Amino acid sequence: MDRRRAEGDGEGRFARERERMVAEQVAGRGIADERVLAAMRRVPRHRFVQEGLHGFAYGDRPLPIGEEQTISQPYMVGLMTSLLELTGREKVLEIGTGSGYQTAVLAELARRVCSIERLPRLAERARATLEALGYANVWIRVGNGALGWPDEAPFDRILVTAGGPDVPPPLLQQLAEGGRMVIPVGTADSQVLTLVERVRGEIRTRPHGECKFVRLVGKYAWEG
Repeated sequence: MDRRRAEGDGEGRFARERERMVAEQVAGRGIADERVLAAMRRVPRHRFVQEGLHGFAYGDRPLPIGEEQTISQPYMVGLMTSLLELTGREKVLEIGTGSGYQTAVLAELARRVCSIERLPRLAERARATLEALGYANVWIRVGNGALGWPDEAPFDRILVTAGGPDVPPPLLQQLAEGGRMVIPVGTADSQVLTLVERVRGEIRTRPHGECKFVRLVGKYAWEG
């Protein structure tokens, strides 16, 4: 078998695993947003993990991506994305680029994605992967995500993929009127996935279950 045929067979297997992942782990657990499900069927999750972990990319668990960080469990990606209620017109701020997988799902569903990663090597790797996959509506910068991205504010949606003790004030300030933010809030070991909405100038919050994320580090978060 030549290399191209082997690669084609591999991609076909990954496509089947991706379909099964979405059907069983995401839709099968109650995520009903068809746009989110379609985006997760399109994004090749295995491209965002190390080659040695490709065989585990579509499993029901987070995976290490280096630097003591992880790529989130597929269900959690689906849940957080669906809570944003994206229509395709939004400018989204993502805190914690990580592998870039969640970034790619957002890029499938939003007009523009601005993503902040505090670890330069992860940011570089994610940028390279996203560029190789052809995502042209993503901008990545290295910095303290809890400070947001003032130059690009306000944001219609904000997604935070790390857990902090509270919602950082700069992110509240950068959330547009009518905007939605999804963020894990709690202790360093256990958080509650929280939906934050700005409605007629008022901030409203709603819990959406327990979760456990890596720590949000820096000012307005946990110390490094």
